[in-house]
Amino acid sequence: MALHTRVTDDNLRFSIAGGPVSFGSGQQLGAPITGRHFDEIIVRHDKADKIFWCFMNQKGRPSYTYSLGAEIQEVQDWLADNYAVPANGGPEDLRYFVCGSKTPGVYNLGGDLRHFAECIRNRDLGAMRKYAETCVRMQFANSHGFGAPIITIALVQGDALGGGFEHALAFDILVAERRAKLGLPEIVFNLFPGMGAYSFLLRKVGRRVAEDFILKGKIYPAEELYDMGIVDILVEDGEGEAAIVDYCTRNASRFAAERAVYLARRASNPVEFDELMRITNIWAETAMMLSDADVRKMERLADAQERKIKRTLRPVG
Repeated sequence: MALHTRVTDDNLRFSIAGGPVSFGSGQQLGAPITGRHFDEIIVRHDKADKIFWCFMNQKGRPSYTYSLGAEIQEVQDWLADNYAVPANGGPEDLRYFVCGSKTPGVYNLGGDLRHFAECIRNRDLGAMRKYAETCVRMQFANSHGFGAPIITIALVQGDALGGGFEHALAFDILVAERRAKLGLPEIVFNLFPGMGAYSFLLRKVGRRVAEDFILKGKIYPAEELYDMGIVDILVEDGEGEAAIVDYCTRNASRFAAERAVYLARRASNPVEFDELMRITNIWAETAMMLSDADVRKMERLADAQERKIKRTLRPVG
């Protein structure tokens, strides 16, 4: 199954000032996306606060599957189609896009490890590249705010590992609760994170720290990453949503300047789509070289994560 992404090479273009040139289909969808039925995400648009919330809400192992990706891309496309307009026109009920998770103790555990193992055993490089490219397109869209005049925020209230951490790094602001743990454990099965981690960490903390981060595979508490400058805002456990509403309210009067700063960040040190694609192709090719022992480690990690999720989601009483 392929992701339906409409973010094609022809419309990955933005003006120097950060205004959208083309992103999404250009079709005005009209009907609010909050009225649609989703299986793996929950969306909410608080128009009074000008915040659009998108929560991952998977039933199984919280990872980046094609089904989750397809629903996330529906939201990305809708936002691009309805809000990627000149800053002096269009709807004025959205300034912030927030992505979080409803799975207790988990933001996202990363890539679809069982799919990876199957592709590697079948020597299916094409399938690995296809998965990687669709993820990179979503990452690129997140990192550019869907071409809309908004600020994007990742809300991490639990474990954000591998691709889950990469996903959070792509947003303008990374908010984390103290209990959250974040890291890139791919080195344990002889791989590296290939969907944006290197590029986004390089911009935040420099080459030496980024490479050390990836090669050690350490899982960090949110507070330590806040001290390193990777987490932007650290909040108390259970207060993530309220803290974001408070932040948006307190900073409403400086929204234009704040957004301009993040646009300047992109302009001065951009993460380009071609860069993300070159790196993710290295990831796919490296995956094909993994030994059977490495693949078994990948599967054991997936097993352990699934057992943990089942315990977490088990009804009480």
